[in-house]
Amino acid sequence: MYTIGILGVGDLTEKTVIGLRKGGYEGEILVSPRNAERAERLAQEFRCKVMDCNQSVVDHSEILLLGVRPTSAAELATQVRLKPGQRLLSLVAGFGSDKLAALFPEAQCVRVMLSGAAQYNATTVVIYPSDTLAQQCLGVLGNLVVLDDEPSFELATVAACMNGWFYFLLHDLQQWLSDKGLPEAQARALVLGNVQDCVASAKQQNEQSLSTLGQTIATPGTFTADGLAVLRHQPLAANWGAACEVVLDALLTRASISK
Repeated sequence: MYTIGILGVGDLTEKTVIGLRKGGYEGEILVSPRNAERAERLAQEFRCKVMDCNQSVVDHSEILLLGVRPTSAAELATQVRLKPGQRLLSLVAGFGSDKLAALFPEAQCVRVMLSGAAQYNATTVVIYPSDTLAQQCLGVLGNLVVLDDEPSFELATVAACMNGWFYFLLHDLQQWLSDKGLPEAQARALVLGNVQDCVASAKQQNEQSLSTLGQTIATPGTFTADGLAVLRHQPLAANWGAACEVVLDALLTRASISK
């Protein structure tokens, strides 16, 4: 079984390690020592081994998971030398393949995106380019989406930002119910439950567009249709689209600067 090395022990890589262990991965996981408290917690609770330096992580791993901030990637590249063909799975958002290849020329670089739901083995794992070993390694964390080109990966980054935005939308819906007198716990359960119902139904009906599925519920004369008529006259959809454009422009600007 291959050994996984973690370069950059942060919140997301910690959740990834938790998901790997919960998903049944029994191989060695080596972690860098920089974030000592978090690294030690992973060692004690999830059978990781804290190495004495980043190069030691590289030397003893077949697969490397890169979880540093974009501003720290160049510094890390000066500290380590990867083995020829070694897999480097990068979680660094907005850090393109060209830049990864320039910093880590020995590595076989794969871009990866996932969320904190990795710790529950329920995240969407986005991978570019297709890589069998990366897919085998991370597949236990949730649902794999393998993309064919880098522009699609940047769009997936925008979709990942939606993950964070959804919490605020759900909060507002919960708050409305609570303001009307529903206990907070029940309001939360209703909002999350209805979202879960929607996602579960949509996943079982891939042949139908999301709009079509909505129309089967919001039929004329229903309460759902009455509310939908109001929503369609509000600028919410435009605001979400504008937020997506801001993120995409920032990603493309960063990519062009790095070339």
